[in-house]
Amino acid sequence: MKKNNLYSILALGVFFLVLSCGDKEGQAAAATQAPPPTIPVTLLQTKTVTGYKEYPTTIEGIVNSDVRAKTSGYIQDVLVDEGQKVRKGQVLFKLETQSLNQDAGAAKARINVAQVEVDKLIPLVEKNIISPVQLETAKANLAQAKANYSGVAANIGYATIKSPIDGYVGAINFREGTLVSPSDASPLTTVSEIDQVYAFFSFNEAQYINHLQQSEGKTKAERIKNSPDLTLILANGKEYSEKGRIQTSTGQVNQSTGTIKIRAAFDNPNEILTNGNSGKIRFPITYKDAIVVPQSATFEQQGNVMIFKLVADNKIETSIIKVQGTVDNLYVVASGLKAEDKIVVSGVGKLRPGMVITPQETPFEEAIEPIETLFRN
Repeated sequence: MKKNNLYSILALGVFFLVLSCGDKEGQAAAATQAPPPTIPVTLLQTKTVTGYKEYPTTIEGIVNSDVRAKTSGYIQDVLVDEGQKVRKGQVLFKLETQSLNQDAGAAKARINVAQVEVDKLIPLVEKNIISPVQLETAKANLAQAKANYSGVAANIGYATIKSPIDGYVGAINFREGTLVSPSDASPLTTVSEIDQVYAFFSFNEAQYINHLQQSEGKTKAERIKNSPDLTLILANGKEYSEKGRIQTSTGQVNQSTGTIKIRAAFDNPNEILTNGNSGKIRFPITYKDAIVVPQSATFEQQGNVMIFKLVADNKIETSIIKVQGTVDNLYVVASGLKAEDKIVVSGVGKLRPGMVITPQETPFEEAIEPIETLFRN
């Protein structure tokens, strides 16, 4: 009886052991037969895209004329205000001329004395009473007296200080009662012509070379002429209404900063811009027939930008790409991919090199469309 019970227990144990092994084999078989994950992929194509790079800029009037005293004196009148529009030749300042008028009277008297001396000597020379040398000396003294008077008269004229150009008055650095002179470090004011303004910004050496290589033309002047229109972003973040053009560059690299200064010009019909404004130049960069990929298809690893490529047997492998520019949601690829490569479009965070996937073909134009933002802060 006991033997029969023992046999029954052993048989039952063997049964459960076989059943357990069967379950594991079935699970393994099921796992092996599970299909690879379906992942969107797209066939790369070349595309011409335009991106923008921004550069800080400072604005200046095309003409900025410092107004300085040409003679020393106390300011008697300031006849304009800061920001006022003035015309060429308009009086801006008047200096006190009392002492100059006294000097002019004395100089005029010396002319009269010298003239009397010449008039007195002429008949004496004609009668050979005195040497002609004495007359020539008297004439020289008369000329010197007239020159002195002209100098004093000029200084009186310089006491009326006029605008050298049409434009707008800047800061007035000296007011009534101040003693000014030609040697002052600061001008009385600056008059700026702002019908058109200059915007100054800088390229680094590589950016300058890229610009010249991308612009059409055989000479520097032709390439500058063929440069694209520029957009000015004002200090309030808004886009200025007028487009600008590059006019010239220094053409030499500043050894201290490694940059090249660029000058662009903008029309200013509404007088929105003025001397000293700041902003940003938005410079368009066109990439012709470039390989572009959506940024969402990439990931970073050890400082490199990576992407998954589809290779043989539906496997995926990583590739390091070099990015030469960014346009909206796209990376412009310099190396690491070629046209006709297939890349994984999305879901890269779940993938590993060497995985087998089920490719879901996605049209290229659909793959590079920006993803709509559903939530905004």
